[in-house]
Amino acid sequence: MSDQTIHKLSEEALVAKLRSRDSSAVAVLYDMYSPTLYGVVLQIVKVEEVAEDVLQDAFVKIWKSFDSYDEGKGRLFTWMINICRNLAIDKVRSKAYRVSNSNEALSMNGQAGFVTEAFNPEHIGVREAVAQLNPEQKQIIDLMYFEGYTQSEIAETFDIPLGTVKTRARSAVRFLSRIFKGSV
Repeated sequence: MSDQTIHKLSEEALVAKLRSRDSSAVAVLYDMYSPTLYGVVLQIVKVEEVAEDVLQDAFVKIWKSFDSYDEGKGRLFTWMINICRNLAIDKVRSKAYRVSNSNEALSMNGQAGFVTEAFNPEHIGVREAVAQLNPEQKQIIDLMYFEGYTQSEIAETFDIPLGTVKTRARSAVRFLSRIFKGSV
């Protein structure tokens, strides 16, 4: 199958190719999703080199654990973004990252930052969709998906019961899902 043909695959066909362990499908998957996933990771880790490493780790994990992807639970992109987001948060929370980051800040000695903003959620309509949420839901989604907070951290920081945070997040995700499916 030529690369041109495989680039025209639907998500379902791409998933089928990945399930059959067709390595050429990984290249298509990477081409289709890496720019957006890289942007999400960069938003969290803030350092381009680290974001590149996390993205590479994420695609290895996606390939190795593809059997755990369940189409019934959500779209492929959602599953992949969660893997990337979780790996990026794990990286930021790691002691090695924090030590490295503080050493780098000291060595920059007051110079202007070097991180560029590569991810622009407006490109895929996420910010517009999130703007349609009620203020409480919007705050939760902004903190979770754009700032990298966990639900527990949001509950603790804003003195909101964890159950309330989870309910708001779940309601917001359901609403956003309907928006992206075009049923709102």
